[in-house]
Amino acid sequence: MALESRTPARTSDRASAVLRFGTFEVDTRARELRKQGKLIKLQDQPFHVLTALLERPGELVSREELRGQIWPQDTFVDFDNNLNTAVNKLREALGDSADSPRFIETLPRRGYRFIAPVTGGEQKTSPATAAKWKIALSAAAIAVVAVAIAGGLLWRSRPSHRLTEKDSIVLADFTNTTGDPVFDGTLREGLSVQLEQSPFLSLEPEEGIHQTLRLMGQPANAPLTPEIAREVCQRMNSAVTLDGSIAQIGTRYDLILKAVNWVNGASLVSAEAQASDKSHVLDALQDVAAEMRRKLGESANIIQKYNVSLEKVTTPSLEALQAYTLGYQAMVNGDQPGAVASLKRAIALDPNFAMAYAVLGTAYGALGETGLSVESSKKAFDLRDQVSEREKFYISSHYEENVTGNMGKAVKLYELWSRTYPRDVTPVVHLGFYYSGIGQHDKALAAGQRALELAPDRGAPYEILAAGYLNLDRLDESAAVVQQAKARGIDSPPLHEASYELAFLRSDAAGMAREAAWAVGRPGIEDHFLLDESDTAAFAGHLAEANALTERAAGIARQAGEKETAASYLAEAAVREALAGNLVEARRWTAAALRASSDQDAGTELALALAGDVAQAQKFADDLAKRNPQDAVNPPTVRAVIALRQNSPAKAIADLALAEPYELAEVSDLTLYPAYVRGQAYLAERKGAEAAPEFQKILDHPSLALNEMIVPLAHLGLGRARALAGDAPGARKAYQDFFALWQHADPDLPILRQAKAEFARLR
Repeated sequence: MALESRTPARTSDRASAVLRFGTFEVDTRARELRKQGKLIKLQDQPFHVLTALLERPGELVSREELRGQIWPQDTFVDFDNNLNTAVNKLREALGDSADSPRFIETLPRRGYRFIAPVTGGEQKTSPATAAKWKIALSAAAIAVVAVAIAGGLLWRSRPSHRLTEKDSIVLADFTNTTGDPVFDGTLREGLSVQLEQSPFLSLEPEEGIHQTLRLMGQPANAPLTPEIAREVCQRMNSAVTLDGSIAQIGTRYDLILKAVNWVNGASLVSAEAQASDKSHVLDALQDVAAEMRRKLGESANIIQKYNVSLEKVTTPSLEALQAYTLGYQAMVNGDQPGAVASLKRAIALDPNFAMAYAVLGTAYGALGETGLSVESSKKAFDLRDQVSEREKFYISSHYEENVTGNMGKAVKLYELWSRTYPRDVTPVVHLGFYYSGIGQHDKALAAGQRALELAPDRGAPYEILAAGYLNLDRLDESAAVVQQAKARGIDSPPLHEASYELAFLRSDAAGMAREAAWAVGRPGIEDHFLLDESDTAAFAGHLAEANALTERAAGIARQAGEKETAASYLAEAAVREALAGNLVEARRWTAAALRASSDQDAGTELALALAGDVAQAQKFADDLAKRNPQDAVNPPTVRAVIALRQNSPAKAIADLALAEPYELAEVSDLTLYPAYVRGQAYLAERKGAEAAPEFQKILDHPSLALNEMIVPLAHLGLGRARALAGDAPGARKAYQDFFALWQHADPDLPILRQAKAEFARLR
């Protein structure tokens, strides 16, 4: 039998008049499709699909119905493929798109619906055809319900469409038929901001969505079309997707938002709003978001309490919101330089955009630009009264953490934020990083586990856990977490950093080289890994190599406009030279750091103090204490070094008392430095018994000290301390451990020559 469609039913059984939609008209008798009077060539099967859809505009026409109308029961064809081909040809003739349909909407695995208004014709159906459709629809409905019940997929088997505290949502991109690109991505971000005000609803985090897209073989920034969003929803085990659309009719804009069942593409609830013109689109978006919150089960009281207008929460400027959206997405994807550029543009378009300043502060912080981070965080804090409750938590907690340094207050804000929004992973993540920062690594692990429960597809929980296990010298568990993240398709610079550190601790040179190679060419990342490589070189006493790597890192940072970051790298080289006894070189590097940036951090101040520039170091240390009065590590450590340079070891020990509770914390780059300086102070007092435990503290925590140069020098300090205490065998062992680490060190380092002379005098 020929594989052709059967002859269509007689026109007396179908609508007999000309039907019109958009700029098209269809003569069902003549079987002609015209656009603005011009005949459009259309083959039989696509034409039959079109007439079947036009007979029931706005209704679902199932695939089985189309099969029954177009192909006889005894026709042996690849029905699915032929129907898909027919629909694709029909869409091509109409200039339609499956992703952004104007005429034919696909309901996956179910059928199609004609969504444009249809005029003309009687659109009536013969009793025989109507009976056939009724039977077919009943059978189809029974089949769908049976499948749903059998699979437990009838959207949680609830008669209503209300969400529970366990349900989460995936936001799809808005289908934009206006032709105006300003709405692309912008409306989705605006909707996200509105819905995130809700303590009841839970949106899947962007980072998790990006990771899921990668697992699907899609780019992380792939448009979330309704079809892709539903697959993401399925993979992330979310409840529904929210599909939005915007259309322009004259000067009016129509917004539609649908909660869609990912199983079958059915719309569960929907909300609509209109804007009289473009300037009121954000107002309409706010209205449609509030209506959707109500229909998904949130109480009116909660909506009223947590529903700041979108214009206040973000910005009245669509263009500024678009730039903010690009900046936020760049930050999530690890492109901090790109994030800074877009966020600065958002602020230029709206200087009162509070969240743009806040996120800019976060991006600058990730780049090591502390001064710019503080400046942006301060500006956000000044504008905080006009934002939502959740964003107020974000702005205020970051202000306390990054500007005042009052971590106690920051923790209280994060804890209150977590109680108010119990399904929000962000405050839990910050608590995890904070606990690591103050050395409470067990609490950090607990926060990491909670974050993993809330967001198993986000990178931050794995980063907290990998670092937490590593800080506790639980290397195998740390490595297992990194592998677990990789298995889920999660990839982030901190996880590569953890892999580098694990490789260092395991003396795995190939592993370190692999991670360093990964970073090459990555903006905002390569320079950080170059600094890691320079620290590793200095750890082995290769200061010439370390300095060359540092110069490369600083050059990359300078080219990216990150002056403060470049200065911190140069200050790191100065600290290493001072520790090695090269004070002239240390002062040269310190001068270069001061020229690179007017903003100072603890690295520069410590370098000045170690290099003997006491007056300037004291001035900067006082300024640092004023800027960060809650900082219990950096100013005391710098002051202690100054006291040592002034031959006041007792004062140095007293200055370091404030830092003692935080010596095992990940505070800037000074982890365990207070112990090293205290050990040096006891040596200056010739108290070997008191000095030895300070150096041993460093050696007992290799996962915290990592590749810092104070590790090999702690062996030397321990040797000197044991010699003072009269333990000659112990002293010789410590000196030999130092020489083993520096067996290939640069031979002209003053501290190495001094150590060899001391060892020769040991008896």
